[in-house]
Amino acid sequence: MAKKNKNQHKVQGEFLFGKKNYLIMIVGAAVILIGFALMIGGGSDDPNIFNEEIYNFRRIRLAPTIVLIGLAIEVYAIMANPGKEQ
Repeated sequence: MAKKNKNQHKVQGEFLFGKKNYLIMIVGAAVILIGFALMIGGGSDDPNIFNEEIYNFRRIRLAPTIVLIGLAIEVYAIMANPGKEQ
């Protein structure tokens, strides 16, 4: 039989990240959702008619940039140290 070490115990009730990390993650997810919402639309009701609106600045440049910013916020939220005092 293997002996159990006295220092081995399960810690229950602790979250992996701190409250600050989870708040930053929520903000990052909201920014990503805003970016995807900006990509919506621009289609044509008639499939035989092409709508140039799909290639406007908002859908081609702004929305993907906002999604990337949201992903960067998520990476920061994961890497941020919750125990570090400011």
